[in-house]
Amino acid sequence: MADLTFTEEFTSTVQAGRLFKALILDAPNLIPKLLPQAIKNIQLVEGNGGPGSIQQITIAEGDKTKHLKHRIDAIDEKNLSYSYSVIEGDGLLEKVDSISHEVKVEGSENGGSKAKTVSKYHPKAGVVIKEEDLKAAREEGSALLKVVDAYLVANPEAYA
Repeated sequence: MADLTFTEEFTSTVQAGRLFKALILDAPNLIPKLLPQAIKNIQLVEGNGGPGSIQQITIAEGDKTKHLKHRIDAIDEKNLSYSYSVIEGDGLLEKVDSISHEVKVEGSENGGSKAKTVSKYHPKAGVVIKEEDLKAAREEGSALLKVVDAYLVANPEAYA
């Protein structure tokens, strides 16, 4: 089965650097605080937080997925880009070898920002994945962006 690739764009009134700091650089601290009903914690289990490091995400009780591990592939603070791969976990990962994500945050003309994510799902041999199988995961990613954005709008001093 061929890889499935999805591109999503999100616009915000929040300045690009602030959005990148909150969404990417401080995600292990911020995301569990903003979404305790979904994410218990995000812990660095290998490395120093740079490329090659592994983060473990523990999902809150009641979700089909219990944990995920992300490998940080690249972080470019100057160009506000980040890429990582989901390399371990349950749920959807029973059907895929890995999922790679690239995130790029850019400033917009109005002083806000635009975040673009490209996600590539690499199915296991012989497994057929339909777009609707990935709908929930894609919706969760969009919801996360909206929650972080709302927090930054409500807290203009945060990550300034």
